[in-house]
Amino acid sequence: MQAQRRFWGWGVEGAGPTRAQQEKMAGTLSDRFGVALRAPIDPPTVGELDLPAPRVAPPAALAAFSTADPAERAGHTYGKSFRDIWRALHREFAHPPDFVAVPRDEDEITAVLDWCADARVAAIPYGGGSSVVGGVECAIGDDYRGAVSIDMRALDRVLEIDRTSRAARIQAGVYGPALEDQLRPHDLTLRHFPQSFEFSTLGGWLATRSGGHYATLHTHIDDFVESIRAVTPAGVWESRRLPGSGAGPSPDRFLLGSEGTLGVITEAWMRVQDRPVFRASATARFADFATATAAARAVAQAGLHPANCRVLDPVEAQLTGTDDRGEAILLLAFESADHPLDAWIARAVECARDHGGRVDDDAIVVKHTDTGAREGAAGNWRNAFVRAPYTRDALIALGVISETFETACTWDAFDALHDGVTHAVLDTAQAVGAWPAVVTCRFTHVYPDGPAPYFTVLANGTEPEQLAQWDAIKRAAGEAILRYGGTITHHHAVGRDHRPWYDQQRPDAFATAWRAAKHSLDPAGILNPGVLVDPR
Repeated sequence: MQAQRRFWGWGVEGAGPTRAQQEKMAGTLSDRFGVALRAPIDPPTVGELDLPAPRVAPPAALAAFSTADPAERAGHTYGKSFRDIWRALHREFAHPPDFVAVPRDEDEITAVLDWCADARVAAIPYGGGSSVVGGVECAIGDDYRGAVSIDMRALDRVLEIDRTSRAARIQAGVYGPALEDQLRPHDLTLRHFPQSFEFSTLGGWLATRSGGHYATLHTHIDDFVESIRAVTPAGVWESRRLPGSGAGPSPDRFLLGSEGTLGVITEAWMRVQDRPVFRASATARFADFATATAAARAVAQAGLHPANCRVLDPVEAQLTGTDDRGEAILLLAFESADHPLDAWIARAVECARDHGGRVDDDAIVVKHTDTGAREGAAGNWRNAFVRAPYTRDALIALGVISETFETACTWDAFDALHDGVTHAVLDTAQAVGAWPAVVTCRFTHVYPDGPAPYFTVLANGTEPEQLAQWDAIKRAAGEAILRYGGTITHHHAVGRDHRPWYDQQRPDAFATAWRAAKHSLDPAGILNPGVLVDPR
């Protein structure tokens, strides 16, 4: 029997911390913060929600694959951001979709879009609903008669495999685990594992330019695309399948990151890889974050392309249970389907030691195996990484503001950005009464020219101001990220939450061109209003 997805938060019912574990977390944080946390809020049930009545109903042509079931409407109301979880725990479901459509082919998608354009109803494409930036929310204003959530879960198959070219034609609605299950019998993998992997889809990855777990080389879903097919209100968009092309602006790049504003992605030819069997890993410890950062830069610029080159500051290492020695940690890992990796891990360890890192002999592991690292600091980190969304939801229920800010910048800008974001967040948290607070930092990805820092803030929120406190902290972080040379998002997309800073980051001429493309492909302005561009 398939596990029931939570309509109000991350994951499936019955997973994550138990009530007893949640109370233990509260005790630990109370000791650390020096303040008592509230008792956890009980998760909502569908039966206690007061959902607004549907404003529109599907016509006969859509009824066979549409539903206004309360659980479906509630489950498609929000993504999985702090604000989404907070509102769900407080039983606030003001803007659910009027109904959910689950199309089974492109003709049914076309039928939905045609009806929405004629009926003045917003159409919100929906993959796995794991957006943390308001990308799937139906808060569309008064310009529309209603909203329909277009759930792509019925288009969930690997349609074709080209073993010679090592590529696969894949439907957009397939979830990460199901995709890998279909590739595994062919000894292939897409090798794209974002933290949302279990509850996100290929189409969602493409639409949001998802970043995967791997730290270098193929960091984003962009790198795996051969061609994309989408249904737009103006017709079908399909690019030619090619390993590379210099023929003008890329039609694939135009759809990548479009976040459901230009069309509904239905399938893509994706580059896949042989499943890795050679692995090597090491853990390096540093006295401080600065020397660990320097070592990571050396590895990134050495052309070694590790699968993992993750730096954790000392507090991040302690809070995630990765290490409790008060040191900064550099986790290194390599994998290959073709060759042993002794030389690669040896050179990476040498880079770490050159910058003052301590790498014990037993912290270097070289394997010939089909599974990744599960031991030591790397194993502890992986376990914390998988548990993190469940832990975050449990913390929110305890009144803790738990938020992340991820970005990328050049190496020369990192020190100022790190200090600027940290101080902006802590100063704002204190000013709005969300105190005590702590900010940690890690690198999720590294490039030869810069890192992708990922900040986490934990702050003691106070009711009923908690959502306003979160908003103030979020805004302070966004402003600081842009002020110190970062991007407003490295891999979490724009959605509605990042629009104010995205509008500042993109060139004005590009925004004008994007609006023109939007109007050409979606003349009625029905697709995901408010994301990337204003509806009109």
